[in-house]
Amino acid sequence: MADIPFEVDLDEEHPPESSLLSGPGEKIWSVSALTRKIRQSVESALPFVAVEGEVSNFKAAASGHLYFNLKDGSAQIRCVMFRAAGVRLKFQMEDGLQVVSRGRITVYEQRGEVQLQVAALEPQGVGALQLAFEQLKKKLADEGLFDSARKRPLPFLPRGIGMVTSPTGAAIRDMLTVLDRRFPSIPVLIHPATVQGDLAAGEIARGIHTLNRLAETHGLDVLIVGRGGGSIEDLWPFNEEVVARAIAGSRLPVISAVGHEVDFTIADFVADARAPTPSAAAEIVAPHRQELLAAVSGWRERLLAGIQNRLEIRWEGWRTLRARLGTPQSQILQAAQRVDEWTHRGGKALHFLFSRAAGKLAQGQAGLRGSRPDRMTPLYRAEVRGLASRLAPALERLVAHRREKLTEKMELLDSLSPLTTLRRGYGAVQKADGRLVRGVAQVTLGEQLGIRLADGRVSARVESVDPDLPGPKPPT
Repeated sequence: MADIPFEVDLDEEHPPESSLLSGPGEKIWSVSALTRKIRQSVESALPFVAVEGEVSNFKAAASGHLYFNLKDGSAQIRCVMFRAAGVRLKFQMEDGLQVVSRGRITVYEQRGEVQLQVAALEPQGVGALQLAFEQLKKKLADEGLFDSARKRPLPFLPRGIGMVTSPTGAAIRDMLTVLDRRFPSIPVLIHPATVQGDLAAGEIARGIHTLNRLAETHGLDVLIVGRGGGSIEDLWPFNEEVVARAIAGSRLPVISAVGHEVDFTIADFVADARAPTPSAAAEIVAPHRQELLAAVSGWRERLLAGIQNRLEIRWEGWRTLRARLGTPQSQILQAAQRVDEWTHRGGKALHFLFSRAAGKLAQGQAGLRGSRPDRMTPLYRAEVRGLASRLAPALERLVAHRREKLTEKMELLDSLSPLTTLRRGYGAVQKADGRLVRGVAQVTLGEQLGIRLADGRVSARVESVDPDLPGPKPPT
């Protein structure tokens, strides 16, 4: 910041107490008048300053005015950039940017704040255009506009080519010259556009939209958008967001042909293909007519040679088949001879079959005579009577054997039955829930018990418990 030409008396920091008292002729200021006086003094003392610092608390008002602070390590100052100056910014303002602001110091009287009214702003350490380029490049890359997956292939031989460029520049002459040399019959539709200056970006975007709308009626398959070389300021319209989004939204594939080989613009990254120069774009989009004709001629010769080769192979095969078939008369005679042979062999085969069938018939008749029903029935009846006479004794023996086995099983079952034990004078003691009492430890005094006898059940109540009786202890 420029030095402020103020004279300051250090003694005035602590004026004498008498000077603080009112006196005759003392001038009393209103707040508005004092603020206005301060503003006039500051503006006259600092007509123009350049201030560097870090942007903070940035806000863009709906009116288009920009408000922010400039700060360094120990101080900060309020700044305002009115819309007329803000629209000239090429980059996006954001907190944290190191900038150099140029303008004049003034006082905002409504708040009594000193502020810097900024007329021009540029990033510190990097040009404004370069910063704007990097900001837009990152923004569009994050949206996926540079992804290779969305790039469309260029047509091999387009029906028509659309161009958005200056109609008077060297770029259009170079592209038309190359197209006329490579494939002069391809129609070209040119949408004129300013390619330099503040209005250029809008005209280029409108040209892309218009040619997309005319694509069907004019048979357009591809667009070339570009211009010749120049400075970064000259090429800047192709770094504008409106052009990038127009290219991304194009239904037709777009070739970006801006500047020279070393120049890169945002349009190059968004387009489906980049040409290092406008002339190169014309070479990419149109194949060489003579090369195509030579290729077609070569394909025609190979096709004819292939057809000729096939015909010769088929002709040779036909002659071979004809030699193998012979004349129709010889074929008829051979067929008649084969018919006679088949007739003779068929007669012999029929005689053999009839003879074998007659032999089998005679054998069958002899077998039937030996197995007449009137002769076999008495034999079968005698056999049945013999079997019946043996069946009754066999059944009696089987029943007696099974009855004896059943008696043995019943005796064994009765010896193992608990009822047999009970019939000998024993009883089974049960608790109220039906569980058997196997020892005195399972009962308590006064408990009601049931005793199962051989012929019924009695109830009993425990009057005493004596666990010391001799004898085997019950199982646990």
